[in-house]
Amino acid sequence: MCRKRVRPVLLIAASIIAGTVAWSGHVLLLPLACTFPTLWALARSRLAAAAVSAGYFLAASRGLPQGVATFYSSDLWPGLLLWLSASLGFVGVHAMLWTRCEPARPFRYFAAAVLMAIPPIGITGWAHPITAAGVLFPGWGWWGLLAATAGLMGLVTRMWPAVAIVLAGFWIWSAATWDEPKLPTSWQGVDLEMGASLGRDPSMQRHRDLIATVKDREAGGARTVVLPESSLGFWTPTVERLWVKALQDTNVTVIAGAAVIDAGGYDNVLLALSGDGGRVIYRERMPVPGSMWQPWRTLLGQSGGARAHFFSNPVVAIADARVAPLICYEQLIVWPVLQSMLHDPDVIVAVGNGWWTKGTSIVAIQRANAEAWARLFDKPLLISFNT
Repeated sequence: MCRKRVRPVLLIAASIIAGTVAWSGHVLLLPLACTFPTLWALARSRLAAAAVSAGYFLAASRGLPQGVATFYSSDLWPGLLLWLSASLGFVGVHAMLWTRCEPARPFRYFAAAVLMAIPPIGITGWAHPITAAGVLFPGWGWWGLLAATAGLMGLVTRMWPAVAIVLAGFWIWSAATWDEPKLPTSWQGVDLEMGASLGRDPSMQRHRDLIATVKDREAGGARTVVLPESSLGFWTPTVERLWVKALQDTNVTVIAGAAVIDAGGYDNVLLALSGDGGRVIYRERMPVPGSMWQPWRTLLGQSGGARAHFFSNPVVAIADARVAPLICYEQLIVWPVLQSMLHDPDVIVAVGNGWWTKGTSIVAIQRANAEAWARLFDKPLLISFNT
């Protein structure tokens, strides 16, 4: 009886450790997420599998309650509620598909992995172990994704010790030879430390400061400069005229985040700006559920909230390059980057406005995820964040 009680406790504790360490924001620690499938498979009941799944997911997303509290300037309760609500999809899928039947287990886990990677459940598919493919098989591209998937399936069988040793060998070799994704020539990403004021300060002085930053980067040789999500605030004709006029004496193209508003809501977008004009080049496929994307408003006959363009514009053309854009939340889930990679882009551009994550590892995790995907597909990576 004692052993029956101790085993699930140990599995839950191990899953919490795996979720905490793997998703600490250090890219080379991502393969520790691959221990989750084994812990899930070692559970001896559906309830134990659900508890293991909850321990892993809640540990991996532990920064959410504090981040939500900061975003809404509230206490921790709304964040805790959202944290627990977000875990329901992950826990429910893995509990439902858990089985005692060993021959069926790899296929059940594969089904769970797919469900957590694509909409609608994949909308909250954070902490997906497949993200570790970029560390285990850098440069392998789709073959690396296939190898990682096969490895995860193997980790839920009786052969898991042998599979774990093989994956550990790839992990050690990758860590010993790890190179960060190469930056594209003449492209530069700008990291800002403007806190909550970025995108909320509509003053002309704020725009002039950002323009000065762009021109300073141009003087250093940059021809394409990337600014973070929400840098330009609300996109209006006045803002467009200011930027276009300021860039007319330059040869630089600016990629910057903004919000385009209409009567029905708004789009979280990326703009391309130069002396020739400005245009929307990308509309976010998956805004943050709850705080930005609020689909229930339509059902209630209300307007507002960000639109989700789930499978639109996976690749955009900027400055003679094919770019895979990832805005903020899209760096935490799986399908946006894989959809973009189907179109073989030249570069990945990852932007975010993470002022509300101060004191958490969320931005570090976003950066690590973007780096892992860039290394898997051997693509240059440009990152621009505001904190």
